[in-house]
Amino acid sequence: MTPIEEQLTKYLTDAHSIEEQALVQMQMAPRIAGEDRLASIFREHLRETERHERRTRERLEAHGAPPSKLKDVVMKAGGVGFALFAKFQPDTPGKLTAHAYSYEHLELASYELLARVAERAGDEDTATTARHIREEERAMAERLAGAFDVAVEASLRAKGAVEPAVDVVSYLADAHAIESQAVQLLERAPRLAGDPELERLYAEHLDETREQQRRVDERLHALGGSPSRLKDAAMRLGAINWATFFQSHPDTPGKLAAFAYAFEHLEIAGYELLRRVAVKAGDDATAGLAASIADQERAAAEKIAGTWDRAVDASLREVGITVGAGA
Repeated sequence: MTPIEEQLTKYLTDAHSIEEQALVQMQMAPRIAGEDRLASIFREHLRETERHERRTRERLEAHGAPPSKLKDVVMKAGGVGFALFAKFQPDTPGKLTAHAYSYEHLELASYELLARVAERAGDEDTATTARHIREEERAMAERLAGAFDVAVEASLRAKGAVEPAVDVVSYLADAHAIESQAVQLLERAPRLAGDPELERLYAEHLDETREQQRRVDERLHALGGSPSRLKDAAMRLGAINWATFFQSHPDTPGKLAAFAYAFEHLEIAGYELLRRVAVKAGDDATAGLAASIADQERAAAEKIAGTWDRAVDASLREVGITVGAGA
């Protein structure tokens, strides 16, 4: 097996493990969605996810490699943890939808990378499989985005919300905590980027993220609220753990780009939910802030998506493969 084929097998193994986690999430999600339309969306994608798991496993078998039992067990446990986290939040439908939206983009990014590694390895069957699954993940993300209104309504009912203005402050505190994690991650990202263009993008977005956090903080205080120290600290710790995870992998540039892309979509979902809660509360200033930042996060995600080839080539260089050599 050539070095590029070994890397392709690793990317397939990662894709299979991600599907194992997705399966657990999709099995649990309908029971905790809190709304029939959301539950139906998750049930529909469960069937797709079962096909994705089977197809990635078949591509592994075609390369004479089994799935990684260790990775699969770890990812399944993570899927249970994700669902339980959402379940025990007071606004379960919103949290579940936002994190699922982000996870779909993690899968989408992973298949973007897998398709490119397969192309470099001359494996068109795997590249075609990756592109097909990528489009189904994209379609699921679009279904979730189309259900943001439903998720907000279900979340507010689940919380027994009677004062929308109070919920605005709570959602703003969540946004501040997410920006805390984003700052921590982006402070470390340029050193791990493996490519000058990716390094520039992360550094540029770090400045933008600090300004976003300042604007959220300003709006919180204008409403008589304040950031949650506990949430901020927990999210910053999570970013440090992720950075350590990336440093321990030889294909850091690709994994980092995929995660950053997914994290941008977690932020997009968070601000889309915040905007809707603010509109319900008649808070035009917060609604405008949320819409503005969501647009910035979309632009940042698109910039990352424009670097998939660079991320793959940087990852291959990290493991000593000369791009284009095919050896």
